[in-house]
Amino acid sequence: MRPGPRNLITDVEGLFVGNAEDHRIRTGTTVLVGARPFTAAVHVMGGAPGTRETDLLAPDRLVQEVDALVLSGGSALGLDAASGVADALRAAGRGFDVGGQKVPIVPGAILFDLLNGGDKDWVTNPYRGLGAAALAAAGSDFALGTAGAGTGATVQGLKGGLGSASVVLSDGTRVGALVAVNALGAVTMGAGREFWAAPWEMEGEFGGLGASAGADPGQEPTPDKGPGASTTIAIVATDARLTQAEAQRLAVAAHDGMARAIVPSHTPFDGDLVFAAATGLRPLADPVTGPFRLGHAAAVCLARAIARAVYLAEPRPGDLLPAWRARFATKGA
Repeated sequence: MRPGPRNLITDVEGLFVGNAEDHRIRTGTTVLVGARPFTAAVHVMGGAPGTRETDLLAPDRLVQEVDALVLSGGSALGLDAASGVADALRAAGRGFDVGGQKVPIVPGAILFDLLNGGDKDWVTNPYRGLGAAALAAAGSDFALGTAGAGTGATVQGLKGGLGSASVVLSDGTRVGALVAVNALGAVTMGAGREFWAAPWEMEGEFGGLGASAGADPGQEPTPDKGPGASTTIAIVATDARLTQAEAQRLAVAAHDGMARAIVPSHTPFDGDLVFAAATGLRPLADPVTGPFRLGHAAAVCLARAIARAVYLAEPRPGDLLPAWRARFATKGA
């Protein structure tokens, strides 16, 4: 496998991503929208998730496709971002048709970024507006790092961020990942600058640093966030034709990538989850080995996207934690 032409989730044809952020509040929203409705599923492994409309993504539910997926900061308040997206999609005539009424299907997930130093003293919830703005900005190219849902994110000892990566398989199938990284755990190895995801890096996309010789996998981590203050929320996508049940297995497999890139991950204090999206533009070449290969590719993409999120985070005045680039700039990063 090799990276796609953009090394973004939008290398999956028919998918577009938009960001909106407010740097005063230190928060933001990211929207993934399809040119047409797409199959979607979800799998949650964290102990403190915050979600909207995820129950309908089970394989036995009536609605099998969605119009968009939303990742947002703001904790439970950020769930309102999906309402802004739904309003805009309905105004555009999109949505599940119920007797002539269009009902956009917009599942979402949030991360906790309310204690990052931003001004949270708002009167009107800003997330509905951020959701609409992110949808309006959707395109094939979008910013990573301190952008969208990753604007106010943090990980252990560093700023978090928004990341993405993609691969093209030997048969031409494309897989991509999009992630907002706000983890309790660490993305880098100990006190070093090297990333846990180093074995899966492609073409120096997060510094080409390799693995740290001094990494100690037996080190016992100490949480530096309170309960419920962490979450890594992600989307993996493919142009393969999948059922909703197959898409759910794709989301399950992708969690391997989260565990490779964040140590520890899936804790009781994180709301870690993965959405899966399948546009169905390409039939599975092999119904037996196809899902297996897609799951591995999704995990690889997600691990790389997590490292890229932290690697590309930008320092800004008032940061409570350093950006990776600022902390390690003196070491030739």
